[in-house]
Amino acid sequence: MFTNYYLIISLLLTLCFSFTVKGDEKLESYLGDPVFDKKRLFSDQRYPNVVVSKKGTVIAVWGNSGVAIRRSEDGGKSWGEPINVSEKGYNGGGAIVDNDSGDMLLFVEERQPPAPLTVYRSKDDGLNWKSQKTVIEKDLNGNNPSMHMNESGITLMAGPKKGRLLRATRFYGSNEREAEWSKHYTNAIYSDDGGKSWKTSSPFPENGTGEAALVELSDGRIYYNSRVHWPERPNNRRRREAWSFDGGETWKDWKIVQALPDGDQGRAYGCMAGMTRIPSNDKDVIIFSNLDTDASHRERVTVWASLDGGKTWPVKRLVDGGRSGYSSLSVGRHGTPSEGWIYLHYEHDPFKGSHMARFNLSWLLEGELTGNGDLPKLKRGN
Repeated sequence: MFTNYYLIISLLLTLCFSFTVKGDEKLESYLGDPVFDKKRLFSDQRYPNVVVSKKGTVIAVWGNSGVAIRRSEDGGKSWGEPINVSEKGYNGGGAIVDNDSGDMLLFVEERQPPAPLTVYRSKDDGLNWKSQKTVIEKDLNGNNPSMHMNESGITLMAGPKKGRLLRATRFYGSNEREAEWSKHYTNAIYSDDGGKSWKTSSPFPENGTGEAALVELSDGRIYYNSRVHWPERPNNRRRREAWSFDGGETWKDWKIVQALPDGDQGRAYGCMAGMTRIPSNDKDVIIFSNLDTDASHRERVTVWASLDGGKTWPVKRLVDGGRSGYSSLSVGRHGTPSEGWIYLHYEHDPFKGSHMARFNLSWLLEGELTGNGDLPKLKRGN
């Protein structure tokens, strides 16, 4: 009897731990003395992404008239010359590092969507890229997902879908823009074979959304945060969020995130945002980036921190007070020169290139309190 009891307890504990995202480290490497720096990476064009390879190489993706990357092997101190991935096309966002194989995938659309898509793969830490045959299934409404223009994708680290590749996408409608915005919706694509074939999730529960970001929390849930792309929506200057409990296949419990602005607040148009989770064993720390201004133009790219998995956003800090636009976030890898750094790749004065900022969590936590929840005191050793 007691043997069976202990066997059951052991099995339950095993199941619980199998559904926990194992981060690489504690928060300690992101704390310490506040540090911040930034530098210019690209001199023209638009559309940023940033990922950190399995080896710790920082990869900055860029371009809306051909797609290129720049690599940093020393954590962002110095950068190699641009490497062309595609001579034509738009960076579709959603760049992914496969944490199992170490391969990286980039998504390039031929033009402003809807448009033909080419997926490029690198097997050598971003030095060389080759196009691959890719199959992406239509969604439940019979629509093809567009890649444009979303935050980097992720590899799931917990539960029965562990190893799945997941990235945000959207249904873009046609190029009629305003006339089609009410039909747009955001969604995601996921792959269980290393990015060769993809299925499309159910639509986000609210129409008029597009350009999104997602992270996996320590309990295996997926937190999804989206831009609003329809001026007639209520509260259209605030971000939207939803959750997935099945590895990104469906989205539930959507709501308006009153604490997070969606682009410049002087108009109802929104802006692509960055989002990433620090790979900590003990806390769900999410970093978010967008614009923080009452103006009617894009400026003042800012970062926010949530220390409770997106429930509250108690602190923010201005990164650049000048004209800015789309942004993308990533974090470093344990045991590499990138460890402890948070990377923000953003449009600086849109259509005039990009900057890369890097900072640690201590720097962000010295920012402005938002009044949205309490800011716990963190110290080294957490």
